[in-house]
This record gives sequence, C-alpha cells and structure tokens, in this order.
Amino acid sequence: MTDLYTKIKEVTELQGLPGFEGQIRDYLRNRMTPYIDRCETDGLGGIFGIKESKDIDAPRIMVAAHMDEVGFMISDIKADGTFRVVELGGWNPLVVSSQAFQLILADGRQIPAISGSMPPHLIRGSNGTSGLPAIGDIIFDAGFTSKEEAWKFGVRPGNLLVPKNETTLTANGKNIISKAWDNRYGVLMVAELLENLSDQNLPNQLIAGANVQEEVGLRGASVSTTKFDPEIFLAVDCSPAGDVFGEQGAIGDGTLIRFYDPGHILLPNMRDFLLTTAEEAGIKYQYYAGKGGTDAGVAHLRNSGIPSTTIGVCARYIHSHQTLYNMDDFLQAQSFLQALVKKLDRSTVDLIKQY
Repeated sequence: MTDLYTKIKEVTELQGLPGFEGQIRDYLRNRMTPYIDRCETDGLGGIFGIKESKDIDAPRIMVAAHMDEVGFMISDIKADGTFRVVELGGWNPLVVSSQAFQLILADGRQIPAISGSMPPHLIRGSNGTSGLPAIGDIIFDAGFTSKEEAWKFGVRPGNLLVPKNETTLTANGKNIISKAWDNRYGVLMVAELLENLSDQNLPNQLIAGANVQEEVGLRGASVSTTKFDPEIFLAVDCSPAGDVFGEQGAIGDGTLIRFYDPGHILLPNMRDFLLTTAEEAGIKYQYYAGKGGTDAGVAHLRNSGIPSTTIGVCARYIHSHQTLYNMDDFLQAQSFLQALVKKLDRSTVDLIKQY
C-alpha cells in the first residue's frame, strides 16, 4: 500500500483545471510512453496511448479518464484588490469559504490566496447567521491592497484558482485524504493499466488515456470518441460516496457497477458482461445509481452509438478540498479494468453490440 500511496500523492497534488490540464497531460505522457506503440492527442488536448494487437480484426476499445479537477477562474478584480470568480466545475457554496488556493498566473507563477468568509462578529445583526452565498459573491483574497497592485503582480481576469491541499494517509492506513481524486483516480488507473498490460498481446486495439474539460460539460469525450471511433467506451471516473449520508456508495466496498445516471443507462449486454467478468475474477463490487454524469454520457451517443460504461470507485466529499477514499477500492477497480480489457475480443464485442 505504501507504493500505491506514493503514486496517489504524486498525481493528486498536480494541478489541472478544465482547459488547463497541462501538468496532468505531461504526467500521463511520461507514464504511458514506455508501454504503448504510439501516443496521440486530440484538438482540445486529450491524450491517448495506442497499444496495437496482433489479432486479426481486433476491436477498438477506448479506456478514458479525465484530467481536470474543479476550481475557479477570476472574473473580476475589485478596486480593493480582491477577486470574484466563476466556477469551473460544480461546487457546493458551503465548502468554498475559508480555504487555501494557489492563484496561477499566465506565466506560470503561483501566488497564495484564500477564499473569504464572514466572521460571526459581523453577522450578529442577522441573528448570528448568514445566507448561503452565491459562488459569484464569495470574496477571494491574495492580500493585495488595490486593483492596481494586483495588476502590477500580473493578476488578470482568466487566471486560475486551484485548491491547495496536501495528500495524507489516515491513521488506520486504509484511506487517503486529498483534493482531486475526481478524477486523478482515473488518470492513475490508466497509467497502471498500461504498465500492467505492457508485455501482453491483447485481443483488441487498446486506446487508453484521458479527456479534457469533463467537469464543465463532458466536452473532451465528444472530441476524442469522434477522433478514435471506438467500438466500446470505458470511462474511468470517481463518484460521490453516500455512505455517511445514508445513501448508496460506500468506501471500502469495492468498485461500482454503475447501472444508471441522468445521462447514461447501462445496456443489458454490457451489464451482463460486467457482472460475469467481476464474478469470474473475484472482484469486490457494489451497485450504484449515479446522480451526476461521466464521459460515458457523451461517448455512447457519438458516431453510430458506442456501448459504454463507467469503471469507478466512490469517495466522500468530492468537489471540495478534502476528499476521503479507500485504497483497496482502487486495487479492486484496477483488477476489474484489467480483466475487462483482456476479455474484449471480437466475439465479445459483437455480442455486447448485438440487439
């Protein structure tokens, strides 16, 4: 587990907001290159490693994470030197205030910043409570005395604010607390998949990598599936755990069989393939109905229709600075993904696509 924790710490402490995924793309390129035949990017910046097959008429299988995490972009610099923002990805306003951020300037420099909050002393006139703020009203502060001073330091509208957090291991050694497990989970899954399958001839052409701009509307998946035209699409993504809220999704209970979300319904033949493979491989899994979407929601509608699913894990408190998740869930998901990819030969793919 120590080696896995080290890998997780490395990838979760990288920074990559929607449209600005360069650090993550570089990480994946370096991790993938020794184990693939070639590397390709799409026009928005998605990156994929291609592993060819020696089999005749090998089907094209796409395994896709997404590189981006949630954060903010400066929309306005106020006269007093503070900022207002637009959100990049979904945020609960309750978790935004009083947090540490890195303000990333256009030249790559980083400046410490925080999100403001209203002290209780200043809200006593409203019975000691304040209303839920809109994201656009939350103050972000890097300590500048004026708009002119902020401008002099290079701050501009369009600069990024990335959550700042150190990845740590919980006391029992089973779980991790970090930012961005959604979806550095998927990025690490892809890297580990290609390394573990590097010396094997697969019964398919494997196209494995990560999309951009998932958190702002599943944009990258539309581009990459159009470019590579896979016959099967496996999204690799992290979902919210509801265990502490009395809902579905428990950390430590294994990978997810995600049978429904608002943008995707698991097809019967794909469901049977997933369940049969999980049982044969001894994978620990749980059923999961998603309340948000993944890249599978876009991918399955592209080209002539692409049977899709999501190979996932769940984590507590996602889309915040502090996400808590289980390391064994990652290992279960990785074993599951490897087993699926190894079985996706021409006859299996044709059976999944049979109606």
